[in-house]
Amino acid sequence: MTLDNRPFYTGGCQCGAVRFRIEGALGKASICHCRMCQKAFGNFFAPLVSVEPANVQWTKAEPARFQSSNHVKRGFCPQCGTPLTYEPANEIALAIAAFDDPSAIAPEIQYGMEGRLPYTDSLAQLPQRTTVEDVQDVEWLADIVSFQHPDHEK
Repeated sequence: MTLDNRPFYTGGCQCGAVRFRIEGALGKASICHCRMCQKAFGNFFAPLVSVEPANVQWTKAEPARFQSSNHVKRGFCPQCGTPLTYEPANEIALAIAAFDDPSAIAPEIQYGMEGRLPYTDSLAQLPQRTTVEDVQDVEWLADIVSFQHPDHEK
């Protein structure tokens, strides 16, 4: 919390070149299944949370932006490519997983259901393994050095 008792959130891209800080409440968290969001995130859907634009402060570089339609820009890190924003006119939504603590931002609604891939409802029923269970070479796993930005301010 800040001194005036408002919540704050931080986050950024994979490499740390683009970082943000939000002071104030987050808006509605959602998942969008539309084809444009699938392509922008390179994923089955785009998990996003709306934020008052005035509450977003870019603490390092700002994201680069791609005009994905006549109504929307999409922000991403120009260094590592991490998808970060969905920006219709005078609005902004941020990628939930780009937050340093995404666990507290649970989606409340799904949009773009016409583009939903039919198998997404059954993902939780797939066999599951931890990383250690999946990797045959434990030494290889122990030797990994991450170059990702940590999930906190440096």
